[in-house]
Amino acid sequence: MLQDYPKKFNDLSHQMTELGIEIPDTMKGFSELHHASLSKGALTSKTKELIALGIAITIRCEGCIACHVHDALQAGAKHEEIMETIGVSVLMGGGPSVVYGCEAMEALKQFGISKQNEAAR
Repeated sequence: MLQDYPKKFNDLSHQMTELGIEIPDTMKGFSELHHASLSKGALTSKTKELIALGIAITIRCEGCIACHVHDALQAGAKHEEIMETIGVSVLMGGGPSVVYGCEAMEALKQFGISKQNEAAR
């Protein structure tokens, strides 16, 4: 396992809350931008999450990969849709995107396992 993506997602969520306490105006603005950018409009929230995941892979941001795989799944993305997003990222980002595409695939596997464990409870 390259990284524990459910843990990374949870850690980032907590750290962003702490950051919001330290720099509330900035994080309030970021939160509003995030919400406005990913809300349903001409594109569905799922489509927007897949776009954000593709960008996260091409800019090589592991935290962004964790967040956008998680959020894409929450928005209803299927395994195949995330895998195709990884493929487009490889097209646009070349070799480095192959490496971070593998990270995204691992995150997808882990969040899938997490969901199965939650469903079993």
